[in-house]
Amino acid sequence: MKIAIASGKGGTGKSTLAVNLAYLLSKMNKNVCLLDCDVEEPNCHIFLKPEIKSTQKIFLPVPEADNEKCTGCGKCTEICQFNSLALIKNSIMVFPELCHNCGGCWRICSEKALVKAQKEIGEVQEAKSGNLHFIHGKTKIAEPMSPPLINAVKEKGNSADVEIIDCPPGTSCPMIAAIEGADYVILVTEPTPFGLYDLKLAVDVVKKLKFNAGIVINKSSYNDHLIEDFAAKKNMEILAKIPDDKKIAEYYSTGGIIIEKIPEYKEIFENLNERISNNKR
Repeated sequence: MKIAIASGKGGTGKSTLAVNLAYLLSKMNKNVCLLDCDVEEPNCHIFLKPEIKSTQKIFLPVPEADNEKCTGCGKCTEICQFNSLALIKNSIMVFPELCHNCGGCWRICSEKALVKAQKEIGEVQEAKSGNLHFIHGKTKIAEPMSPPLINAVKEKGNSADVEIIDCPPGTSCPMIAAIEGADYVILVTEPTPFGLYDLKLAVDVVKKLKFNAGIVINKSSYNDHLIEDFAAKKNMEILAKIPDDKKIAEYYSTGGIIIEKIPEYKEIFENLNERISNNKR
């Protein structure tokens, strides 16, 4: 089963939920893998403190110009939909940061003036933390294309019985890449106007893509009705509530796993796991 943990905004508690749920399942002797797909700012390793077993650099194909062969026909610039090529005085300029790696330019060039080169976009690391298999990606500094690296992280986790996917914040391409193929999507939110606004965006995404999904309210408080009223209108299930407890914030700030230090909250994650297991896609 693949469980994606997403939200419309950052700071709602996706990593908190992902780490504690994966840790709980590993203690139940489940074959579980935690995938940190927030590759621009991965942080699950801070809590798990895993032992890195392997590191693999990830490359993408990009065009490289040989302007001695270029005749200035302009076919490559016409086929490129992302303006990653420019024709200037019969010479091709390549902007690899804009390239989406479709390969159309070097395939259409009859003069072979464009060839396939490799650009490093980041790395994927595999690790172990007790019984828990852990994988995360790290984008290269200033690299704007994260979905290919997210896909590389997800490919590494296919051998596990349960995959917990910590998704990037927001509702753009990185989030879509992370939730693709999930059996269930947990949307983490907080009971504030900002949390509600971004939750609405996330709910629209999962409903349009026909994912089975539920909501977890983090920092639960007297304002929970903001989320509960919206969930009722959208026929969305509230799976769990994590209290707005100072003890959680204090231990989290030290890089600790909540259910290990504050065992009274273990039941919340046990009930969450049971409810998800009954709601497969």
